[in-house]
Amino acid sequence: MPRRDPAAFAEFVAARSAPLHRTAYLLVGDRGLAQDLLQEALTKTYVAWPRLRDPGRAEAYTRKAITTTAISWYRRRSWGERPTDTVPESVTGGHADHVATRDLLWQALQSLPPRQRAVIVLRYYEDLTEAQTAAVLDCAVGTVKSQAHAALRKLRDDLGVHGDADLLPLHLMEATR
Repeated sequence: MPRRDPAAFAEFVAARSAPLHRTAYLLVGDRGLAQDLLQEALTKTYVAWPRLRDPGRAEAYTRKAITTTAISWYRRRSWGERPTDTVPESVTGGHADHVATRDLLWQALQSLPPRQRAVIVLRYYEDLTEAQTAAVLDCAVGTVKSQAHAALRKLRDDLGVHGDADLLPLHLMEATR
């Protein structure tokens, strides 16, 4: 059995923690939970480190651990906070509009079921291909396509109810038609 290299693992953690934490945060919506999720995923990665044939695949392994653990957490328990149907008051001004837009998109993203949210985060925030997303989620490419379609349709419908469907980027709007 190959030996565990703590220095290589520490280097990996130092280099990739920030983007992996961002992925975790986008999945769970809470910085504390995201940190817990990342820590659990990194623990799983450390245990599997000697078995990883290609250390370059450690990030993909960790991303998959983050995603599957987040989905598992959602299945086992429900979070205390739920997104509401209330829309924040619109404030005029460039920065204020940007913040309000991000908040509205964030609420819409958090209203998605965990698997659909994972697909959206991996496909559109992490910019993975359908095949890469399917590998992370351990499902068929067709499942990724159908989950993405359903999620984008729900986002468009939810934002359309508030008259804000145009908040979605054009390429996401076209993907749902």
